[in-house]
Amino acid sequence: MEAVRRWQADWRYPTTLLCIYGFFSTVKPLEPFLTPYLTGPDKNLTTEQVNNQIFPVWTYTYLCVLVPVFLLTDWLRYKPVVIFQCLSLFATTATLLWLRSVAAMQAMQFCYGVVTASEVAYFSYIYSVVDLKRYRKATSYCRSVQLLGYTVGSVLGQLLLSFQLMSYDNILVLTLVLTSIALLVACLLPMPRQSMFFHRNKTVTEGIKTHGDGTVDSTEHSRRAKVSLEEPRDEMVDKEAEGVDEKNKDLEVGARSCCQVLLQLWRDFLQCYSSRQLLYWSVWWAMATCGYNQTANYVQVLWEHVQPSQNGSIYNGGVEAVSNLLGAATAYGIGFTEVRWDQWGELALGGFSGLGAAALFLMTFIRNIWVCYAGYIVFKCLYMLLITIAMYQIAADLTMERYALVFGANNFGALALQTIITSVVVDSRGLGLGIIPQFTIYASYFSLIAVVFSLRGLFTIWRSDKESTAAVRNDRPDCDEHKL
Repeated sequence: MEAVRRWQADWRYPTTLLCIYGFFSTVKPLEPFLTPYLTGPDKNLTTEQVNNQIFPVWTYTYLCVLVPVFLLTDWLRYKPVVIFQCLSLFATTATLLWLRSVAAMQAMQFCYGVVTASEVAYFSYIYSVVDLKRYRKATSYCRSVQLLGYTVGSVLGQLLLSFQLMSYDNILVLTLVLTSIALLVACLLPMPRQSMFFHRNKTVTEGIKTHGDGTVDSTEHSRRAKVSLEEPRDEMVDKEAEGVDEKNKDLEVGARSCCQVLLQLWRDFLQCYSSRQLLYWSVWWAMATCGYNQTANYVQVLWEHVQPSQNGSIYNGGVEAVSNLLGAATAYGIGFTEVRWDQWGELALGGFSGLGAAALFLMTFIRNIWVCYAGYIVFKCLYMLLITIAMYQIAADLTMERYALVFGANNFGALALQTIITSVVVDSRGLGLGIIPQFTIYASYFSLIAVVFSLRGLFTIWRSDKESTAAVRNDRPDCDEHKL
């Protein structure tokens, strides 16, 4: 028993459970084939209904619940939201399996929007139970397992459908079983005693050393995460036995801390975005993520338009698996490059965004399914490459709390842009355009990003060279004096 307790107190225990949860919750064999399933004989919906009435609900839901879920995740200390995410995923799959109408599929997209918004709890949970010096390793494990789950799900779905081993409905039943396993594992996660914003340990926080640039000393900061798993059980029992008056006192303190946290978040927000470089990278992050999400959400409709699933074999699952693996390899490889991203980064954002726009144009106007598949793989790899660079540049001089704030703000900005595009271009209550005009707009959108950031990148390089030349000229008189 003592060995079991020691293992449960170790950082590997919650990390292992979270990785198991991340794997089983992301194995979704039907996801690459969602559009063929909805437009096929099982649901018998039209492409226009799927494109213009059902899929837009996900965007609206994600935008509406993102901020409340972000705050509740920290207030409830992560684990309840992880469980809630799994329950929402179960409801999504069950609705997709047993209901058929347009309204039911819109409800399914609503549930999936909640699932997506709750994903913040998956990565935030590790912060509260793992030392800072192990946080990067634990996060890499969780991200890798999540990617493995998506890849396994795509390959599994492709094999099951290509060899006709399971029907669409049976695949959904399998997904429900996998989600149930993830729910069981989520219930076994240890409940954190602290969180990033609302439940920070005051005595520990006061002892944290900060550097001049605002970053936190890792040797001091690592003491935060030890509270949740190393506090003796006797103290936990004593705290649970406190009287009603003490509980009311805690509630009052929590209410005051809530106002303080919101005020501190606003101050941090203003201070973070006062950096011009961080602002430029964040603008690209928001704009590119918006365009990527729109492309990923509706690319199956484009594939179905180019080659209907009834007219031949489809390889959506294989394409998703290949794009995930190549995207991960590209993002991993960028860590070994020696480039001054502060000087060349904006030009890279513009140039690679232009290549992504070219891939989208090819997908749109060359009506060949293999060109569409190849273009999507290239587009996704480029996005994964650039978003990795952007994350690195933004996180370089930020504490963990401020990075979480900037991450959430950038994603909210992306969702706001995506909601505008969806409501105007896609939604049947707006223009309700077909899939070809939609992708023409998405390709033009990335072309605009490419032009703006290429010009900005050229200006940054010119200014840097000019400053270097001026510095050299200023040093020359000193050199001449030394010679004399």
